[in-house]
Amino acid sequence: MRSTQKGFTLIELVVVIVILGILAATALPKFIDLSADAEQAATEGVAGALSSASAINYGARKANSSKGVAIANCQDVSNALQGGLPNTDYTIGSVAVTADATATCTLSGPGSASATFTALGI
Repeated sequence: MRSTQKGFTLIELVVVIVILGILAATALPKFIDLSADAEQAATEGVAGALSSASAINYGARKANSSKGVAIANCQDVSNALQGGLPNTDYTIGSVAVTADATATCTLSGPGSASATFTALGI
């Protein structure tokens, strides 16, 4: 009786390792430095939240002047955002906003990320 061996040959294993190495070498550079993209996306997300908070605050304040917060400059919009800005890495440029007018404000985030949002004065 002859017994048959089961398993892979050394050549087959080497070929698979080489193929995996080639795939890793081509895919790895795409995932190495995503931190700048993540910082930019986070800053744009916070800017979108500030725009929404400003619009909701404007509507609430127009309906009832005792609700919401007064917005006279871009930095006041962070008071309308529930919980405020996420952390101290974010700063808002100081631009005056007149009543019932809009202003384009700049939000600087972590790293060199920046985004714009709209503030509605009230």
